[in-house]
Amino acid sequence: MKYGMNLLLWGGEINDEMLPTLESLKAAGYDGVELPLFNLDLDYSAWGKRLDDLGLERTAVTVRNLEDNPISTDAAVRSKGIELSKKTLDCCAAAGVQTLCGPYHSALGHFSGAGPTKDEWAWGVESMRAVAEHAGEVGVTLGVEALNRFECYFLNAHADAARFAREVDHPACGIMYDTFHSNIEEKDIEGTLAEIKDKLVHIHISENDRSTPGAGNVNWEKNWRGIGNIDYDGWLVIEAFGLALPELAAATRIWRRMFDDELQLATEGLKFMKSKVAEYCG
Repeated sequence: MKYGMNLLLWGGEINDEMLPTLESLKAAGYDGVELPLFNLDLDYSAWGKRLDDLGLERTAVTVRNLEDNPISTDAAVRSKGIELSKKTLDCCAAAGVQTLCGPYHSALGHFSGAGPTKDEWAWGVESMRAVAEHAGEVGVTLGVEALNRFECYFLNAHADAARFAREVDHPACGIMYDTFHSNIEEKDIEGTLAEIKDKLVHIHISENDRSTPGAGNVNWEKNWRGIGNIDYDGWLVIEAFGLALPELAAATRIWRRMFDDELQLATEGLKFMKSKVAEYCG
């Protein structure tokens, strides 16, 4: 098992001001960090070297928007989404990122007023297959993320994400599991984890209010038991949100501070994960 912390708690892109935080995360016992990959013009090769020097491995997260929606009715828009995801993967490869997770299957926060159509599903599979082919070429694994019904309409249940990845049918395309979205969408947490285990490559540990894991109302017993039952041994990454990035705060509906201190959240969250892994995944 590897333990990571998503840097979105501190901002929308990695920067020099985060260096003390990165050092503190390493000192706390983290194996790696999850990089926000929204600005594709940074020198990710240089950041990869700096993170190597700190002894921190990398995963990453990105999204797609309406203007580059991979399931758009407009083929040019779909093509733009594919190209941006490929460029993101190039940045991942430069930074030494192992897994690119996130809801880059469709436009974040966009709603059609209905569920996904057969055409949208086919376009999504076609777009993701092209992205997966590039991911395989650059040595990065895709962790496609289902979001709850209030954040997207294309993939809400984790089983749907797994079915989507199976139809993409490429070894570089897997899915991720998120305890926050699961808390909203899944009736049978242990059953869901068992059902998706063939495509599961990444897990986000996230509390129901997006703050310190273990301090809220997520059914952690069922989550940890389910993780242990399938012998998962990949990344466990805390995803928590604050007010550091106004655009993200608006997208995630974070209007108030949910914790006392970012590093305290990270430290307590790591202790929580390690204690539960020892209890359920030994």
